[in-house]
Amino acid sequence: MSTSPTPISLAMRLTLAGSALLVAAGLVAFWWASSVARKAPPKATDNAVIVTIEGNVCRPNEITLPAGRTTFTIVNHSQRALEWEILDGVMVVEERENIAPGFSQSMTVKLQPGEFDITCGLLSNPRGKLRVTPSAASKAEAARPSLIAYVGPLAEYRVFLVLGAGDLQDAAQALADAIQAGDRAQAAALYAPAHQAYKRIEPMAELFADLDTRLNARADYFEKREHDPAFSGFHRIEYGLFGPAANTTDIKALAPVAEQLLADIGQLGERLRTLDIPPERLVGADARLLRRVADNLVGGGEDRYGHAEPSNLQGTLDGTRKIADLIAPLLVKSAPDLQADIERRLAAFSAALDPYRKGEDFAPATLDDAQLKALAEPLRALADALGKVNDALGLE
Repeated sequence: MSTSPTPISLAMRLTLAGSALLVAAGLVAFWWASSVARKAPPKATDNAVIVTIEGNVCRPNEITLPAGRTTFTIVNHSQRALEWEILDGVMVVEERENIAPGFSQSMTVKLQPGEFDITCGLLSNPRGKLRVTPSAASKAEAARPSLIAYVGPLAEYRVFLVLGAGDLQDAAQALADAIQAGDRAQAAALYAPAHQAYKRIEPMAELFADLDTRLNARADYFEKREHDPAFSGFHRIEYGLFGPAANTTDIKALAPVAEQLLADIGQLGERLRTLDIPPERLVGADARLLRRVADNLVGGGEDRYGHAEPSNLQGTLDGTRKIADLIAPLLVKSAPDLQADIERRLAAFSAALDPYRKGEDFAPATLDDAQLKALAEPLRALADALGKVNDALGLE
């Protein structure tokens, strides 16, 4: 029998949700408003930084720049596909993934004063430093009043996160129980619903770099891939249930992985209950996630063994729909055309998933390159539309 925490009761979840609502309302009232791959990187300008990854280091490895918008171009001179992240503690500020060897990717990010870590390719590589100094623009922005109009939407989203974390805990507990019982068929059936539950809250869950690495990092980002000791979480379980050696190994060997998954999900729930969500992060984090998911699809998808890509994408759609519904009353007044475009993009994304539906669920589907591209296109279009929201609402 599992010794993991029992599922959160409905009454407890509602109590926690009510608490989150009150805490969010108090916090938001004091928040300040915040106003592809290419071979040859562009030349550096005053508002641009070029970072070259060679072996296991970034060049430069220490960067100092003024607060505000900066365009980073990440050039991969290593032999592996890599990622580059800006981290505030364990929180992801911005990132680029799937940078192929010999290629570069650019990103523009608005940074506040502070000191940040930067990752340099593989997760096991030493980190660099990014120091952001105060600027006239950042000082002026800090003096702007709070936007009370966001109190309700942000409080409701926190409730959504709390309840979603509870659903994730329940689904992961059922998966862990099946693994400990040695029931391979049951565990295989429960994997996709559990991972889908994570996808619903992923826009905020992936902000915690340490937990997201343990819960959802793919094998590609570890030195020894599937055999790396640090490879864990959903994709380690996926590999054990559906990988090439799945039918010849004892499923109970995955029990420690499932137990750690439950522990990490419990910690995630605690962090989400106290997470401060500035207004600009609500949509910004989701738009960034959608772009990454679209890039992953073109690169072969995320669930390469379990073939649960459509189920994952439904979770992503559910989480995005919640955010879109929350900002709709604000957006329809300031940018009705953009609001209508977002609705069209959501409908197109949902329609792209229709061929893979089986009742209310999805059957496992091995998707070819054309099918993955057909799913990535509406997803990227939705990300582009959501990427315009903060500017339309005066948050940038």
